[in-house]
Amino acid sequence: MNGNVLIIDDEEQLRKLLGRIISLEGFKAEEASSIKSGWVALGNKKTDVVLCDVKLPDGNGVEFVKEAKVQFPLIEFILLTAYGNIPDGVQAIKNGAFDYITKGNDNDKIIPLLYQALDKVKSNKQSAIKVKDKGGYRFEDILGSSIVIREAVKVAQKIAPTDSNVLLLGETGTGKEVFANAIHAGSKRSNHPFVAINCSAFSRDLLESELFGHKAGAYTGATKDKKGLIELANNGTLFLDEIGEMNIDLQAKILRVIENGEFIKVGDEKNTKVNVRIIAATNRDLKKEIEQGIFREDLYYRLNVFSIKLPPLRDRIEDIPILAGHFLSKYAVRENRPAFSLNKETQKLLGNHSWGGNIRELRNVMERAVILAEDNIILPEHLPYEIQKHDDDITGSLTLASVEKKHIEKVLHYTKGNKTKAAEYLGIGLTTLYRKIEEYHITK
Repeated sequence: MNGNVLIIDDEEQLRKLLGRIISLEGFKAEEASSIKSGWVALGNKKTDVVLCDVKLPDGNGVEFVKEAKVQFPLIEFILLTAYGNIPDGVQAIKNGAFDYITKGNDNDKIIPLLYQALDKVKSNKQSAIKVKDKGGYRFEDILGSSIVIREAVKVAQKIAPTDSNVLLLGETGTGKEVFANAIHAGSKRSNHPFVAINCSAFSRDLLESELFGHKAGAYTGATKDKKGLIELANNGTLFLDEIGEMNIDLQAKILRVIENGEFIKVGDEKNTKVNVRIIAATNRDLKKEIEQGIFREDLYYRLNVFSIKLPPLRDRIEDIPILAGHFLSKYAVRENRPAFSLNKETQKLLGNHSWGGNIRELRNVMERAVILAEDNIILPEHLPYEIQKHDDDITGSLTLASVEKKHIEKVLHYTKGNKTKAAEYLGIGLTTLYRKIEEYHITK
């Protein structure tokens, strides 16, 4: 199979038709008739790409994407609508959709889009595993002078030299992997491997194979023995990001690694000994998940020897200029541009924004600003519309369509008309870019 596609549409005839077409292409198709049943299907952790109708009996697909991308960041979503409109399309892309297409008119684009989306999913999964001879970040790389971040660093520095397991808590994008790297770099294991995996990126069976490895013949396609990430991390540190997403059966096997220092590879019968320190991270409330029976209480207490709560960016607003300056310098060097600075209005807008994506969102905003800025000053107009709109004096005369058109024109100018690169910078599908060029009559 090329991949697993979930179709969410309340029109049974259309859903069945799409399912047949997709299956003939070699994809495995699953169907759901509502957002509620879609959530259930996503919970099985087998979906790669979602084809979702915008108007559903129990909700709106545009908002569904926003919520689903938080829990399943590596799944790609393509929205289908009977009545396409630009504001919905813009919001869908901002919410994390891979593309937004009109039923009927764009049917011939669905299969090519599925292949493009699956390529991105595969790339996402590859980046979800990182194996390094040593950790990449150190405590001095953690930027910020706010009390909350300095307290978190202080606790991490005390924990680092020990061999205790650590649980990092915090919202998406708060820097949990950076802290894990720094703890490893400050430990006795610093000269041994640092291995990281995002548990939310894989189905139960694939995650088991990645973590524990397998013997040749363990399942179809397993032609030779494979070392798992736990074995690769021997004498070093294993970072389990988003551990709240891990299946409860696998949690029991991780507990065995912690308690006995051993595990069994998939398809093997004998134990493999290992010596690893485990750092886990989650943006979920594990105590609630214990009450719901989806997270093991004994594993929680073995991981939670020390816990560190990483503050969201909205609680450390004074650190935004420092972080923004760091990202501006980084992308200026990459683009061979002179140093950038933020004007007062831009700083004000950045401070007023809620930063749901935290540091990761700020990084993306600064990368985009460097691309759009013609001089060395980052102005409000170089920021995304949802950040600009906090200041009526700045955006009162602007419409969503005019902002988007200007933004697309600047990115196309930056890429010298290369639409493939422009689509990548904009974070939308190539077909979506072509449609918007036509809608806005962009000819330059």
